[in-house]
Amino acid sequence: MKAIIQRVTKASVTVGEDQVSAIGRGLCVLLGISVDDTQKDAEYLVRKLLNLRLFEDENGKMWSKSVMEKEYEVLCVSQFTLQCVLKGNKPDFHLAMPAELAQPFYGSILENMRSSYKPELIKDGQFGAKMQVHIQNDGPVTIELTSPSKPSDPKQLSKQEKQQQRKEKTRSKGPSESSREKGALRSRQDTNASSGAEGDVSSEREP
Repeated sequence: MKAIIQRVTKASVTVGEDQVSAIGRGLCVLLGISVDDTQKDAEYLVRKLLNLRLFEDENGKMWSKSVMEKEYEVLCVSQFTLQCVLKGNKPDFHLAMPAELAQPFYGSILENMRSSYKPELIKDGQFGAKMQVHIQNDGPVTIELTSPSKPSDPKQLSKQEKQQQRKEKTRSKGPSESSREKGALRSRQDTNASSGAEGDVSSEREP
């Protein structure tokens, strides 16, 4: 999941001639959902964007307060084009979640934001519509946020699994091998010491 988070003095969404929503100072979030995204990705993104310290405190110190601490508004806009890959010069969007799946998923993200914050301060565009997004960026401040990646290539997955198995095997063998080596070393030292002591004793007994 990808998000472009912009600190704004105001932002709004219109569809045709109608204004769908508008906010004052706060964050405008362009959100792109991929085919691989899960609720864990959504929870990560909601938690991070609501807690990003993009605003100044009461003394004017920058990067000190989050949108929740300032009680500012958030405008979310679904933006599948963030999942674009280029084939030559042509954009391809096969990594974006299909609209019939993305719409309820996007709705669940909004509900998560509203339950985590003040619901009246979370605004939305119009899913699937051709929107005009008017953003007055403050700063300008623009943050790109991506949920933790998961390799989709089976070869890469297999490689990571093998690496993990080797690490686990090393951790499990390490202490036991080390203990055996130490034990063997102590045994050799004891044997040598014993041999030396016996030799000394027998030599003393000889005339």
